[in-house]
Amino acid sequence: MQQVRMPLDPDDVRVELSHDDATSRASSKPSMVGRPWLSVMFDCCRVYQRVYRNAAGDRYTGRCPKCGRSVGFRVGHGGVTARSFRAS
Repeated sequence: MQQVRMPLDPDDVRVELSHDDATSRASSKPSMVGRPWLSVMFDCCRVYQRVYRNAAGDRYTGRCPKCGRSVGFRVGHGGVTARSFRAS
């Protein structure tokens, strides 16, 4: 998968990649409109999934929609600006 560099948004932050088997936390926001997300290709089942930032704003967590494999991305300084990732 080719990573596409998107124009930077003032609200964008850098993320540090890490695998996370913890259950993702649900957001307390009533609406998903405007909620930051990453595009993740899960190689395990060959599917794309949006992975949303948590309510605290310090992590992106999600699961493969077919097999349930979890993935997590920490938000932090010194990370990357990419918005698309491959979970292999």
